[in-house]
Amino acid sequence: MSDASTSQSLISSEVEIIGTIKTSGSIQIEGRVEGEIISQGDVNIGKSGSVKGNLRVNSVTLSGTIQGNIEAKDRIALKSTARLLGDLKAKRLSVEDGVTFVGKSEVNPTGQPIKLDEVLEPQKSAEQPPNSNQNRK
Repeated sequence: MSDASTSQSLISSEVEIIGTIKTSGSIQIEGRVEGEIISQGDVNIGKSGSVKGNLRVNSVTLSGTIQGNIEAKDRIALKSTARLLGDLKAKRLSVEDGVTFVGKSEVNPTGQPIKLDEVLEPQKSAEQPPNSNQNRK
């Protein structure tokens, strides 16, 4: 566990970054970022943190503001003070009461592509009556 704590970077509230952030570790953002964030680790955006750009991360916990899309390999957690203006895609999603979210969401725990035809087909066949002896004489 000490490895995880030593690989976390902090962007404090008085810091503003313009550009792309790439990291293999985790990152805590309390300041302002204008640009894309790419992280193989977890991203935590605090109440004072804001991001204007897309995120491609393992997981994200949002208490601040994001204006952009989020794609998480695992989980997105939107805390009560969170403001998300953009789309999200993840395996898991948690949303607390009070969140502002304007966008589309795609949450798929299996991570496998789902075709609408496959989802609707079992329901369609279940609604049709079984083949009775109507054609027999």
